Amino acid sequence: MVAAGADLADEVGLGRLTMALLAERLGVRTPSLYKHVGGQEDLVRRIAVLAADQAADAVGAAVQGVAGRDALAAALRAFRTLVITHPGRYAATTGMEPTGPDDPLALATQRLFDVFRAVLRGYGIDESDMDHALRMFRSLCHGFATLEAAGGFKWSTDIDKSFEWLIAFADRGLRAM
Repeated sequence: MVAAGADLADEVGLGRLTMALLAERLGVRTPSLYKHVGGQEDLVRRIAVLAADQAADAVGAAVQGVAGRDALAAALRAFRTLVITHPGRYAATTGMEPTGPDDPLALATQRLFDVFRAVLRGYGIDESDMDHALRMFRSLCHGFATLEAAGGFKWSTDIDKSFEWLIAFADRGLRAM
């Protein structure tokens, strides 16, 4: 049911996802959903966990066996692809706070951040600067991909070339650190 909710969020947008719409999609009555989730907020939380797990898996697989600029590029491309292909489920991850260290959302997010940390360690980023570097990394990923997913790049310049420029910019900046 969570996967169906995530798919529906990708189709209609997270803000338009409702329990009634999901029930309709699944061919059940809305009260039947409450046997599986605690309500709208619980559903969105579960979608966020699914999205964070999928992001950790995709980015982790992309960076296997590569380092430095190649790892950076692979991580950024994998994250961008996930956001563009699954905008609704990705939207569930933004602003959702884990309830504690054992929260499945905290664990899934930690897995993703661990992959990003490994990429950043390849640049020699000191552990004391890692939170700053992670915020920069996430801002680059999130900003470009969400703008692209929302159709925010309407001019004629090739979006993929712009993304490659972003990778080169991030690589130069990280090397300068």
